[in-house]
Amino acid sequence: MATLLLADRPDIAAPTIEWSLLSPLLVVAGVAMLAVLVETFWPRGTRFTAQAVLAGLGLLAALLDTVRVYVSLDRVDGDVVGRGTPVAEGAVTVDGPGVLTWGLLLVFALLSLALFAERRLDGGLSAFTGRAVDPPGSGGEAEATRLRLEHTETFPLLLFALAGMMLFASANDLVTMFVGLEVMSLPLYLLCGLARRRRLIRQEASLKYFLLGAFSSVFFLYGVALAYGYAGSFRLADIDTAVTSRTGGEHLLLAAIGLISVGMLFKVGAVPFHQWTPDVYQGAPTPVTAFMAAGTKAAAFVAFMRVLFVAFGGASWDWRPLLWVVALLTMVVGSLVAIAQTDVKRMLAYSSVAHAGFLLVGLAGAYVADSERITSVSGLLFYLGVYGVSSIGAFAVVTVVRDAGGETTHLSRWAGLGKESPFLAGSFALFMLSFAGIPLTGGFIGKWSVFSAAWSGGYGALVIAGVLTSAVAAYFYVRVIVLMFFTDPVGDGPTVALPSVLTTVVIAAAAAGTLVLGILPGPVLDLAQHAGTFVR
Repeated sequence: MATLLLADRPDIAAPTIEWSLLSPLLVVAGVAMLAVLVETFWPRGTRFTAQAVLAGLGLLAALLDTVRVYVSLDRVDGDVVGRGTPVAEGAVTVDGPGVLTWGLLLVFALLSLALFAERRLDGGLSAFTGRAVDPPGSGGEAEATRLRLEHTETFPLLLFALAGMMLFASANDLVTMFVGLEVMSLPLYLLCGLARRRRLIRQEASLKYFLLGAFSSVFFLYGVALAYGYAGSFRLADIDTAVTSRTGGEHLLLAAIGLISVGMLFKVGAVPFHQWTPDVYQGAPTPVTAFMAAGTKAAAFVAFMRVLFVAFGGASWDWRPLLWVVALLTMVVGSLVAIAQTDVKRMLAYSSVAHAGFLLVGLAGAYVADSERITSVSGLLFYLGVYGVSSIGAFAVVTVVRDAGGETTHLSRWAGLGKESPFLAGSFALFMLSFAGIPLTGGFIGKWSVFSAAWSGGYGALVIAGVLTSAVAAYFYVRVIVLMFFTDPVGDGPTVALPSVLTTVVIAAAAAGTLVLGILPGPVLDLAQHAGTFVR
């Protein structure tokens, strides 16, 4: 009987997986799983070094493979030129913007990995707690420090989060996108609570991030369900077909767009979904904050663009006014509230909110055309690269300015830093100028690119608002520069720890990248233009 039943079944075709095109993502995920085995079987004495070296080699291999994949992408001619193709039975799209985002994420991860591996600043120990199970201030925590225990699980968690970011940015259907969102988020919730110092505030930040993240995921998943109810498919191209035909169910469509947008806006830190940003940026270990500030924003914005442009492009006149309002609120709130901050990390958090608003200006413009002009896709990709590099560099400087209790992030303690360490103060000043959008920095070209795309898309009023808000935001950036170079220090002044070569290289590389992208942005802008638009 069993033989007959099997014989009556139709043949089930094996899925077609383009392993070669997916190999960068698979390398990161594979190294992450290998790191779990290292965590289990490698001797504790040398495990930290082994994990750091393994993660570094894996990221370098994935970055080189990403270059190979990008070069091999085929041109797709249509209304708008694209490069690449959907793979893995349509679950993932390996296209120009997606692969370029993979490259950005891998560069951010390499820079962040160096901060994760820094051990000189805390007396030969990393920034992460020795035993997470020990209550803060307990005897067990003191014992873990005395025994020089370290949490080396942070390296596979970094890799798993990166794999989720890469999948999130290139997903071609909403279910795959949700899987990428969760794979990205869950390791970050853990990493936020693993700091060695001030563990109570770190754990509070981790819990807030988890609760708000779970709440936003519910909105996103509910929106996915409504989108499926409207289009009968999770695939972005199929949803676009249903949206373009407009066979009815307008309320269902608008609800789906609104709920999915809530989940995405939470991840990019836009107003009014930004409440997690200041607490988590301040509370998380600074290397984790640097990785989140650069990587999470890049992956979320590219995924958001993919959903709006590919799936809901036919309903752009429905969602563009919503983004117009959110972009304006985000720029204004982020810039104004940052002025009142006295903590460097909270100031950078609200700066991140303001930059999310500037990025949303380019996204709201939704300018996509087959021309030599800057488009929304290329403008946002360039901006995300510049902002990510500058953010990691800024947070790397934060890790070095310290006192007996660890990092000293109150602005008053940074007075006179220019005399104590001209290199650190000069680098931090360069990052601040880039955030402010001052010419000859990458931030100026980044803002010009997104504002240019929004202007071409017919959103001139929003661009003017963005320029005015940038002028307001420049105040608190310049205030920090004045504090470091032209203000007398309080007491003995700031104390600068001597970092290892890892942190020094990160700061120097970020400063050089910020400057080069401001003076010679042409090659990177051309690369973003050459990536084309999203492939359906």
